[in-house]
Formats: sequence, structure tokens, C-alpha cells
Amino acid sequence: MSVPRQTSASHSSTEIGPTSFAGDALLLPDTVVPAMTFQIGAHELSAPVVLAPMAGVTNAPFREMCRRFAPGLVYVNEMVMATPVVYGNEKTSRMISFAPGENPRSLQLYGSDPEIMGRAVAMLCDAGRVDHIDINFGCPAAKVTRRGGGAAVPARPELLRAILRAAVSNASPYGVPVTAKFRMGLFDDWLTHIRTGEVCAEEGVAAIALHARTVQQHYSGDARWEAIAELKQAVGSIPVLGNGDIWQAQDAVRMMAETGCDGVVIGRGCLGRPWLFGDLVDALSGREVKPSRNLGEVMDVLIDHARLLVDHMGENHAMRDFRKHTGWYISGYPVGPEIRRRFSMIKSIMELEDVIADLDLTAEIVAGGERIKRGHTNGPVKVSLPAGWLDGHQRGQLLDDTTVPDDGDVMALSGG
Repeated sequence: MSVPRQTSASHSSTEIGPTSFAGDALLLPDTVVPAMTFQIGAHELSAPVVLAPMAGVTNAPFREMCRRFAPGLVYVNEMVMATPVVYGNEKTSRMISFAPGENPRSLQLYGSDPEIMGRAVAMLCDAGRVDHIDINFGCPAAKVTRRGGGAAVPARPELLRAILRAAVSNASPYGVPVTAKFRMGLFDDWLTHIRTGEVCAEEGVAAIALHARTVQQHYSGDARWEAIAELKQAVGSIPVLGNGDIWQAQDAVRMMAETGCDGVVIGRGCLGRPWLFGDLVDALSGREVKPSRNLGEVMDVLIDHARLLVDHMGENHAMRDFRKHTGWYISGYPVGPEIRRRFSMIKSIMELEDVIADLDLTAEIVAGGERIKRGHTNGPVKVSLPAGWLDGHQRGQLLDDTTVPDDGDVMALSGG
């Protein structure tokens, strides 16, 4: 998977619209890495690192935990649909919540209708609710792609263009930068990431992020970092961020060295490990990364996270939601099946404290424990698409197709 770094792709003094990146080219993982900065809008960040939005995970309490370890990064809220934003859905509105000191306030929007996307962006910006908007073109949900929405939109580059144009034109008067995240394509024989990146650059998108897997691959196998290198080489006018299989800080250093990308987006790698962002800032600033935490240190973070979640949504709901987090926090630690079972059934903070009291808090993570995959691991999956799309002749016709998918019955994807 190693891709030679292009020496011409220096990161020094790269200025792209409202987003800029500065710093010298990264060397190999065992070399000294010079300090670097990343800027989005007027917000200068401590490193070129972004938290990927994850449904049911990247809410305000989780982002708060991440910021404790690295306060100067971009932490993106959960994805919400543009349609319920426009129509004032209460549940969706509650999801768009940020801590008083959270800066920048980043939100990911999903939508396949240019008019609705433009209205949603205008409403959010006019109300002063966001400082940064990311547009999702990687949603693999079958109920979305079978209508031509989500991750299927890049197969129709002119519809993609119309959505981006609506978002950027409505965000620009407010000085709110728009970014976009997408996958390599639907299948290995239908890759769209290069064309998608080109359209993003042409429409004034501030930065793009590529999850280096196809929709069919889902979360299986290895992310194909060579696709990130291809995208960076093809779209050099805007920052390109890489996403996929960053489990430890040195993975980010290696990705940037091998692909020439301008930064990284972190998803599953931070589940149960919010301190990863602090490790990333250290690694990308040339500082020594802290050693693996023992179980006692992990439990200190876990209980703080649980209490924040209780404050956010009430103990009953919070504890049910937090069960998945407990599994991620203890991944790689020798705690035994009974402890894992008890964690998976917690109903209160008191029960959580009782389980922690029975642990050997001096326990260290097992060899390779930090690289245990967390979150989604399923795939390959069957990709659902509109009738006729898999026909070779039809694929060619999609290049100029701007038909808007019917998203009317998939509002639940945003929680609204």
C-alpha cells in the first residue's frame, strides 16, 4: 500500500480560500516531524486533524472528551439531514448542539436536493449556529443509495455540482467554509473520487476528505491509501484529507508521508480512545507520543465521559447509550468476559462505578491491543441502486443527470 511521496507536494504556505495549511513535508515515521498548523475559516488549529462525524457517537459529550486532550482541532457533530433542518424538526434541532466554548462549531449535512441544501445552509448560517459545514457524499445506507442519494450522488457529477454550489453560495456571505467528504466510489469498477474532487475544487469547496474505501467494501479489508495519493495529485488546488485505518498516531504520520495528503480525518480509531487526538497533535508536531494508558487511566476517562453524557441526556437514556462506549474503552485490556458482560448491562452511574471497583486498574493493554478495530467492521455489502444504474450505457447517461432523489421517507437518518 506504500505510495511514493511526491516531492513537489510541499505543505509550506498552501493557501486555499478560507482554509489554509502550513508546514514542511513529512518524513518517514521514525524521523522528526516539524510543527504544522491548519486553518479553517478564521480558526487556526493545532494540527491538521479532524474528527469524523459518527452517528450516535460524536455528540457534545464525546467532542468534549476529545477536546480535553487536544483543544485546538476540528470536531464535527453528528450528521443531520438538510430536509428536517429546513422544516424545523425538533429532534434534529436538538442534535445541532454545541458546548458554550466549542470553537469552531462544525456540523455535517446530508442532502441530495440542491434547493433544500441551500436553504438548510442559509438557515444555519443566518441563525449563527455553525462556523463550518461539511457535506456528506459517502452515506452507504441502502434506503438512500437505492434512490440515488448519499454515496450514489458522485456517480452524477452535475447533481453533485448543483448541491455544492447551493451550499457554498449560501455559506459564503457568512464567511462559513464548506468542506466535503466522500468515498472512492460505489464499486471497484466504478470509481468516482477523482471527478468528485475536481467538482469540489471547481465549486469553491474549502477542503475535501476521502475515506479510502468503496461503498461495496464498506468497512472491510484495508483502506486503500493509494487512492488518497491519486486524489491529492489530481486535485492539488485545495487541501485533501485522508481517512481510513488510522488507529495510532504514527499511522497519521505514515499516511501523510506516503500519500502527500494535507491532513487526516479520524473515525473509528478514536472510539473509546479520545486521547488519540492528543497523541496525533504530539506526533504531527514532532513530539514524543505518550505510551499506552493503563486501565486505571482509561477508567478515569470512561467515568468522566459517562457523567458528561448523563448531564446531556439524563441517566436512563445516557447509560443505555454508553454501553457501546464501555466495550470500546476496554478493547485490548485483559478484563475477562464477566466484566465485559456487566459493562454491557449498566443502568446507572453507580453500577458503572461498581464494575470499575472490581477491576485491576494497573492492567496494561495487550500487545497489539491499540490496533483492535472498533465500531463497524462489516463488509463487503450489497450496494442498492436505482433500476438500470448498473447497465454500462446508463452509467454514461448519469454524467449529466441532475434528477433529485426522493428523500422524503429517510429523514430518520438524521434522527429527525
